[in-house]
Amino acid sequence: MKRDRDTTDFRGMASRYRERADGCIFCNIDATRIVAENELTVATRDAHPVTEGHTLLIPRRHVVGANDLFQPELNAMWALSAKVRTALSASDPTIAAFNFGANDGLAAGQTVMHAHFHIIPRRSGDTENPHGGVRGVIPGRQSY
Repeated sequence: MKRDRDTTDFRGMASRYRERADGCIFCNIDATRIVAENELTVATRDAHPVTEGHTLLIPRRHVVGANDLFQPELNAMWALSAKVRTALSASDPTIAAFNFGANDGLAAGQTVMHAHFHIIPRRSGDTENPHGGVRGVIPGRQSY
């Protein structure tokens, strides 16, 4: 007796990767701003960088939240992240580490409603006490 009862129909799935939204700045990113890319993800420098080299990873498919990304998109994002981090480190020996994260939803500070991830290069001494890292998004919660 067959136990796999998954009836998911994957026909037409490939066309989903071509979904774009009119008027979305990340769906219509200028090719000259792209610093790295693969089939499902592009990387561009952040227009309002936290540190020099601050880069965004943007799925090509229009999707608002990170939890709506398909597994191949997440895999492509992680693969491109490794290339971006390697390139940034090679071009700037002062980079000592990275913060990697996303603002997923209005309450989390997301301003462009197209999923994207931040790669923020960090340098030793760029903040007095980096302990707690991304916990600093809520004032007073970084140190523990």
